[in-house]
Amino acid sequence: QLQLVESGGGLVQPGGSLRLSCAASGFTLDNYHIGWFRQAPGKEREGVLCINNSGGKTTYADSVKGRFTISRDTAKNTVYLQMNSLKPEDTAVYYCAAGIGSYSRTCQGREIGYWGKGTLVTVSS
Repeated sequence: QLQLVESGGGLVQPGGSLRLSCAASGFTLDNYHIGWFRQAPGKEREGVLCINNSGGKTTYADSVKGRFTISRDTAKNTVYLQMNSLKPEDTAVYYCAAGIGSYSRTCQGREIGYWGKGTLVTVSS
C-alpha cells in the first residue's frame, strides 16, 4: 500500500521540542519533493517548510524560521521535522506531503501525490 504516515505528535510545553517523522511505504521518498503543512482549528492549512528531492534546497515559512528544521533519511525512507522553541500558536495537525510536480508547487501544497493523515501537536502549559 502506498502511503505516508506521520508520527511524533503530542502535548508539549511552550519552549519545548518535538520531532515529527514522515515515513513512506510502497514508494521511495527520495524521488519526491516533500512538504510539511499544518492546520490549526478554524484556520486554513498553511505550509510550514519543504525540502526538494535531493535535499539540497529547503524553504521555511517566516513563522518557523530559526525554530524548525527539515531533514531526510534515505536509508529509513523518512523525512523529519524538528521543532524547537515551540509556541502555543504552533498547535495544529501537521501533515506531510509528497509532491509530483515542481518544488514550488509542492511547497504550496499543489500537485501532491500523497498526503499523510496527520499528527496532532499541542503546545500548552
